[in-house]
Amino acid sequence: MIALARDTKPRFDMPYRLIKPGLAMLAALLVGGCATEARQLMPTPILYQLPDGQPVFEVAETSRQTPDIDLLFITDRAPPTAAEKEAAAETEIPLPYGQERARRIAFGSARVRMVPGLDWETLREQSQLAERTREINLELGPVRELGAYPDEPYPVSKGADGKVLRDRAELARHFEAKAALQGEVERRLAQAPKKELMLYVHGFNESFATAAFTAAELCHFLGREQVCAFFTWPASTTGNFLISYTTTTESADYAVAHLKKTIRTLASTPGLERLQLLAHSRGTALTLRAVSELVTEAIAAGKEPIDLYKIDNLVLFSPDIDVDIAGQQITGFLSDPELMTVWPEGRLPRVLQGRLTIYASPEDRALLVSRILFRSRNRVGQLRPEDIPDRAQRYFEAVGRIDLVSYEGKRTDLFGHSYFTTNPQVSSDLIELIRYDKQLGEPGRELIKTGRVTWEFPVDGT
Repeated sequence: MIALARDTKPRFDMPYRLIKPGLAMLAALLVGGCATEARQLMPTPILYQLPDGQPVFEVAETSRQTPDIDLLFITDRAPPTAAEKEAAAETEIPLPYGQERARRIAFGSARVRMVPGLDWETLREQSQLAERTREINLELGPVRELGAYPDEPYPVSKGADGKVLRDRAELARHFEAKAALQGEVERRLAQAPKKELMLYVHGFNESFATAAFTAAELCHFLGREQVCAFFTWPASTTGNFLISYTTTTESADYAVAHLKKTIRTLASTPGLERLQLLAHSRGTALTLRAVSELVTEAIAAGKEPIDLYKIDNLVLFSPDIDVDIAGQQITGFLSDPELMTVWPEGRLPRVLQGRLTIYASPEDRALLVSRILFRSRNRVGQLRPEDIPDRAQRYFEAVGRIDLVSYEGKRTDLFGHSYFTTNPQVSSDLIELIRYDKQLGEPGRELIKTGRVTWEFPVDGT
């Protein structure tokens, strides 16, 4: 994937002066149409659809048979401003956190309701129908903050010998917050059939509520078997689109350190066996950078990343990131032998238990905006199999555990940017990967292999 942009003919070479009107129109639609505070439950993935579908739920405990979904959230969003509160009051939509950046990490419980009220058996039945007979909408319920880390930067002082010292009281507060977060994860793990945690990281133009909705949908159709959590960062959803997008891009950079701290804390929680990381759109750039830096930290310390972070699958949906930057973050440590001083020359550190899976679609219109703004010839989320040169395919085949899955079917959402939830074929493939640990080419994931590390969905799929 390194140097893909240099080897690939740009598919979007229209002069910028001709793009401006279309960009403005697309931007207006994105601002008006992406971030909504209420939506229907995503369509039923194909593998669950009756009459021959697999069961969505295998939960035996009666205590877990409730339509509502209780999610763990971690955030560096600040509380809503006065203006945000006023706007929320007019719409009667709860707003626990706004779009501003906080100088600390907070965590807690967010409940997503399935409305209008359904009993468990009705929800189970409707969750297996290709065409539902009852409407199921998602609504944000109670949100409770359970703890927060101290404000940053943590204070320091200069000792009598001139050395800079950390404030001991602040250190104590830090570790109290960490223990509280891990205690909450342990509590949830004790109730979960699988001792693993799914962490979802959203993209641009998402609020706290919409991030919770997507996490809840994924949790629901993963069978509610694991601890379900989402990391929500201050992505902008209002104002001038170009300014909003630029602000969001830098807010994603701001959130990297907080996501790294979150992953470290979750991974070191007693009882956690695997961590599933799922990210969408601009959240993929945030997640990929955080994981890349964590891997570098581990290698520099002479430790296996797989042991420290317990990451099973890293899944990137519609990645809003330049191809060369993504390639560098995926392979950077491989090209720095001076970093890996304690590993034998012939062996590389292990990073993932499972795979890095990238879902892309050349029909993803939302990525046209970032492609123009960044003057980026290729965004990862728009790659086709033929865009990856053979030498790059050979390289990633040798590295192993990397798949690019291309979807070129009809759009199932306005901009073709959320197909991982709106398209039953794509969501089914994701579930086969995460829930059933199936590899591409196995029954249930019978996609077409188009290259050494590239696959695509059948063109006659929905």
